[in-house]
Amino acid sequence: MDTRFACLVLLLVSTFLHSQNARISVLSGTDGKLLLVDGEPFMVNGVNWDYVPIGDGILDRGIWDKDDNLIKQALDAEMSLLKNMGGNAIRTYGLKPKWVQYIYEKHGIYTMINTQFGAYGVPIKGKWISKTDYADKAVIEVLMKEVRDMALTYKDTPGLLLYMIGNENNYHLSWEGAETEAIPDDEVDAGKKAKARALYRAFNNAVKEVKKIDGNHPVAICNGDLLYLDLVKEECTDIDIYGTNMYRGVSFGDAFDRVKNELDLPILFSEFGADAFNARDKKEDQFSQAYYNLGNWKEIYQNASGLSGVGNSLGGFTFQFSDGWWKYKQTEDLDVHNNTATWANDGYSRDQALPGDNNMNEEWFGICAKGPTDANGMYKLQPRATYYVLKRVHGLNPYEDGMTIGTLMNNFENISIDDALVKAGANHKN
Repeated sequence: MDTRFACLVLLLVSTFLHSQNARISVLSGTDGKLLLVDGEPFMVNGVNWDYVPIGDGILDRGIWDKDDNLIKQALDAEMSLLKNMGGNAIRTYGLKPKWVQYIYEKHGIYTMINTQFGAYGVPIKGKWISKTDYADKAVIEVLMKEVRDMALTYKDTPGLLLYMIGNENNYHLSWEGAETEAIPDDEVDAGKKAKARALYRAFNNAVKEVKKIDGNHPVAICNGDLLYLDLVKEECTDIDIYGTNMYRGVSFGDAFDRVKNELDLPILFSEFGADAFNARDKKEDQFSQAYYNLGNWKEIYQNASGLSGVGNSLGGFTFQFSDGWWKYKQTEDLDVHNNTATWANDGYSRDQALPGDNNMNEEWFGICAKGPTDANGMYKLQPRATYYVLKRVHGLNPYEDGMTIGTLMNNFENISIDDALVKAGANHKN
């Protein structure tokens, strides 16, 4: 064969293989549960990601109506920064398939596509209904179309990692608006439990609808913490992964054990982390943000399959890659970095004067701070200390041959938040 022809064939085959969908599956084995990508164990080192310039709200188009070359510039800047941190996945909503493919083929980063599934309301016959009733047949018709459309849109997209349905919808059974409120407690009346049962039944039916269209990617739901886990067990019999938004402070506590013992499912943390503003001292606090994220990732890794933990951890998506300046009040003061703490969480006591004090600053969760928006709607990110801590974390591979829990924990002990503060140009611990 002519050498030039052979090289051309090799190039074409290589290009063809690179552009194809990876084989994604969940494996249950004697050592635990794994997410496999083309047969290899895959720890999800992800972030929650969007591109919202300062001054825009979450529903504004920002750069997405701009020229493709400008969008590529924005994506290249963000994904290069994420790749440098060791990130391998993003969680996002509504990103066009061509950008999912671009991010994967250019940067090797996968996408978990999420649909809200009525978390913030649902359109019914041209009218927006802010409180979703999952027992309403008209609502269910809209939601099932939503998930079918999602699967049809993304099923053949290179770079798709998995589907996630919902976003802590169980909390929204109690919350009154789109803004984050205090996490509901476990005490629920019979009426609310009936509404929750309808939600989880709808979740499972949605999962089945997706699987009819795409049997090549796992499907997860997103639940708030472990609330209604009994109903998840009874109603969600077809889900592949238990996804959860969980904000418990430096430790996830019993989460791994309970999901294993009560559901026999792998757990994937769809949101977790800490904000970078100290509500007590009224100033940025990069040390505390890094402290909580380091503790969370330590548990995620030590509970991966094959180590001495529970063995059902698939990884997670740190919340979030960059600050959301729009989150306080949603539509007001979009060009102001608000530092109003809107709810209390005693798990993050480093910035509370007293238990019960509001300390959760929704606009400050970014592991990168946003710079000014230019005329094209683009901005630059400034990594905080947490970014450099996670770079050390994501440089570890819990599935590496010869990895032991002792080696893994020793590596975590050697991660210095003070060193990360220096790299971020931030002040040291108070």
